Amino acid sequence: MIETAISVAFWASSLLTVVILLLPSQYTPQAKQKDGQDKEKVRIQILVLGDIGRSPRMQYHAMSIAHRGGHVDVIGYHESDPHPDIISNPAISIVPLPPHPAFLQTSNKLLFLLFAPLKVLFQIASLWICLAYRTKPAKWMLIQNPPSIPTLALASVVCFLRQTRLVIDWHNFGYSILALKLGDRHPLVRLSQWYEKAFCGTATAHLCVTSAMARVLKEDFGITQAPILPLHDRPASHFKPILDDGERIKFIKSLPEAAAVKAELEAGDVRVLVSSTSWTADEDFSVLIEALCRYSETATTKKTALPKVLAIITGKGPQKEMYLNEISARNKAGRLKNVTIQTAWLSTLDYAKLLGCASLGVSLHTSSSGVDLPMKVVDMFGAGLPVVGWSRFEAWPELVTEGVNGRGFGNAEQLAEHLTDLFSNPDKLQILTEGARKESLRRWDQEWDPIAGKLFGLMDASEQ
Repeated sequence: MIETAISVAFWASSLLTVVILLLPSQYTPQAKQKDGQDKEKVRIQILVLGDIGRSPRMQYHAMSIAHRGGHVDVIGYHESDPHPDIISNPAISIVPLPPHPAFLQTSNKLLFLLFAPLKVLFQIASLWICLAYRTKPAKWMLIQNPPSIPTLALASVVCFLRQTRLVIDWHNFGYSILALKLGDRHPLVRLSQWYEKAFCGTATAHLCVTSAMARVLKEDFGITQAPILPLHDRPASHFKPILDDGERIKFIKSLPEAAAVKAELEAGDVRVLVSSTSWTADEDFSVLIEALCRYSETATTKKTALPKVLAIITGKGPQKEMYLNEISARNKAGRLKNVTIQTAWLSTLDYAKLLGCASLGVSLHTSSSGVDLPMKVVDMFGAGLPVVGWSRFEAWPELVTEGVNGRGFGNAEQLAEHLTDLFSNPDKLQILTEGARKESLRRWDQEWDPIAGKLFGLMDASEQ
């Protein structure tokens, strides 16, 4: 018995020693130099469980932190090119996460349920190594939500061990997006909702994209101790109106997607319509396709003088092929005679130029929660581009002022009516354009500095 007890004690103490030795290093307050200045910049980690290059809001956070004197570790998947200022700024470090094995990605509902736990286990391991060992301890960790699994739980543990303050930047709710695949009553959706509500309580503070979302976090999630700070999306500086018609036409003509309508562009007989998407279930692009078919029918069968439309849809995602097949079928049926639909993947700067050169933007974002907003509309306003968008959710009026900088719709018929009305009446389109250009004056730093900048202690007292 004594030998057994000694053996158990030996292995238990050995295991405890290993655990202690493997614990991640903790954040300690910066030491002061004799002149009172900090030896190091305030370090902030930004965690994106997604492609960094396709996470504009988190990139804007990083650039604002660096601009205000902090050092940023941006942690996420490095699949597409981030903003050039992210790459060139010495105060910003990109810490790439290893991609999960390709066989774990599927759109099949049954396989999704089977592979999801394996995907989560792989993400847990790679995230733990990255957050706990590959990066230096930081004063703050800012995480994007969703996705919430496994980010919220793992970030909570790491922040506890490293004495880091956790801030959640709420873009939407993870459980509401999962419900698009599985349905509201699915057990996994309910478990996800419980998980999200449970672990968000470990955060020091919360940022969110709308005031409506702040209300939900307070009333439904029960967050009352930590501050909830609405931080509306605003465009970065590279989104700006392009006012010179010659410059606009020259850029559009330079795109391969415009090859079929170059002559009409020179003559001013084409309106360029732009939409961006991640080709996921929360955006039904059949609405836009049907609306363009109706527009084409009006242009070819009625006396109303309507220009041709070049519709450019940018982005990558799982449902792209499905919609390309639908577009092809409509073309073969002769329903898009007056419309050319092209898809594209552009660099950050070229996408900004495209928005600045287009005639009208379209948003199909339907909002799984009802309280988030599409970043694409913010970018469009930054480029002075008026917007027509799906408006059947609570937070829409926080972004678009009806009849001033955009219009809302709830089905393909209404969208077709807006396209017909605006493209046949240049004065009406110009009113919305002027409203969008006025909206473009509101910029990200003006929103970020007094809210997030103050939270992270990066603002001078005279600036607060």
